[in-house]
Amino acid sequence: MKGQAKGQANDPQRLYAQRLFIAGEWVEPDGGHYEVINPATEEVVGLAPEASREQVYAAAAAAREAFAAWSRTKPEERARILDAAADIIQREAEPYAALARAESGATTATARGMQVAVGAARFRRYAKGALEPVEQALPPQINAAGPMGKAGVLGALAVRRPVGVVTCITSYNNPWANPAGKVAPALAMGNTVVVKPAPQDPLSVYRLAEALAEAGAPPGVVNVVTGSAPAVGEAAVDSPDVDMVSFTGSTAVGQRIAEVCGCTMKRQLMELGGKGAALVFDDADVDLAVLGIGTTFSFYSGQICTAPTRVIAQRGIYDLLVEKLTGCLTYMKVGDPAEQGTVVGPVISAAHRDRVESYIELGKKEGARLVAGGERPAYERGFYVAPTLFADCTNDMRVVREEIFGPVVVVVPFDDEEEGVALANDSDYGLLDYVWSGDVARAFRVAGLLRAGGVGVNTIGRNMEAPFGGFKRSGVGRDVGSYALHAYSEMQAVVWPG
Repeated sequence: MKGQAKGQANDPQRLYAQRLFIAGEWVEPDGGHYEVINPATEEVVGLAPEASREQVYAAAAAAREAFAAWSRTKPEERARILDAAADIIQREAEPYAALARAESGATTATARGMQVAVGAARFRRYAKGALEPVEQALPPQINAAGPMGKAGVLGALAVRRPVGVVTCITSYNNPWANPAGKVAPALAMGNTVVVKPAPQDPLSVYRLAEALAEAGAPPGVVNVVTGSAPAVGEAAVDSPDVDMVSFTGSTAVGQRIAEVCGCTMKRQLMELGGKGAALVFDDADVDLAVLGIGTTFSFYSGQICTAPTRVIAQRGIYDLLVEKLTGCLTYMKVGDPAEQGTVVGPVISAAHRDRVESYIELGKKEGARLVAGGERPAYERGFYVAPTLFADCTNDMRVVREEIFGPVVVVVPFDDEEEGVALANDSDYGLLDYVWSGDVARAFRVAGLLRAGGVGVNTIGRNMEAPFGGFKRSGVGRDVGSYALHAYSEMQAVVWPG
């Protein structure tokens, strides 16, 4: 691989040591390397580079230098490069998926279909996005004579311009779709980027950079820096060459980034924590609801901010819902994500496994009824957590209020619609909520009352052209579809005499 350290390309016995990608060059890291661990086997996948603050600043400076030319590149050329990158990702899909599975612990099906394939699709989508109109004609304005001049007619355009240099700080739960969802629309709009991947699984992002370089992205347009310590991310945020920060991760980290950005008024796009409420009414198709809620246990092993982890069930179907959720766990094989039939793989690290387990213990102490799970699966290696279901919860419990980010679902009962909506909205978060009801009119009425950036009505599916983002502490701004192009742009007004 092009990013491999010198002397290793012909030595298969040595661990792959990744280099930084700065200004179109593969650069040896000042801080050496750290180990990337396979969450399923605890074996070393490869060695990720530890950048210095100076190297992060150099990456941002390279992006700044490249911005002038890239922002003036014809949209057709930007589209060609993004399309070519999608072709390369599809060509290399199998090795890319194998690496993503090894780094993230995702199952083979998830690594192929929801990580690499979605990454390629996002480059394809924003190849088209590069060609979307950026100008909007506004109605002319007739001005009477006055202090500002003679009477006349003023025409106007609202034009979207690139922001400049964008730092993209990505999450560990999807090392392909999440970076692609930031990098592709940012490049389509004419921005240049510095990508700082999550420290747990950064190697896939370097493959993304390789694909873009092979596709023809000029030096400095895409830069990738990594590190196991917070200092690398901090430098990627506070660099004076950075104009905008796009971050996916925890609310606590997002708040700190916002504080730093506020000092120099850097633009922000924040997709933060979630504690998705799933309101299930008495007249709901319970099997359909269980199918959707059950994905929390399996999809990324619960490590997904959009998961319906907080079930608010009307009493008429409460017992049946808990029974069926318990039953679905019997079909969720926990194990090595590389093995056929595995549904629930490991969580990302030993530290995160311990954190999830601490919440399970907390739930017991708080008085929640442990219906299923709660014990560590009997594997000698790997960071596994058994899918866990708590019932008879109340909204004041920490397991109900705080994001656990693991395969844990809590169930809270409610009596009537007003109480259900109040319980759902009694949260610091507001990313994605869900409503299951046989009465479609009621479902849409309730959706309008929920304080969340998105609401799924009788589905956990998402329309990938719909705006995505959160209310409250779940984020700032919206992306996905054309909304991402808007997020990575500034609005400029152009006015002239008619």
